[in-house]
Amino acid sequence: MTFIRKVAAGVLALLREIGDENAYARHLAAHGVKHSGAEWRKFSDARFREKYQRAKCC
Repeated sequence: MTFIRKVAAGVLALLREIGDENAYARHLAAHGVKHSGAEWRKFSDARFREKYQRAKCC
């Protein structure tokens, strides 16, 4: 049973990383703010702005 729990925990951690939950938690900790809708918008806007302003080649 512990093997299944470890696999499930690994999958959950992977999904949190893919879904930006871990990055958002790091953002909150780094800026010393609490979770809110406005803070999530600020985080996601900055992340998308950074992602799509980079020039892509080919």
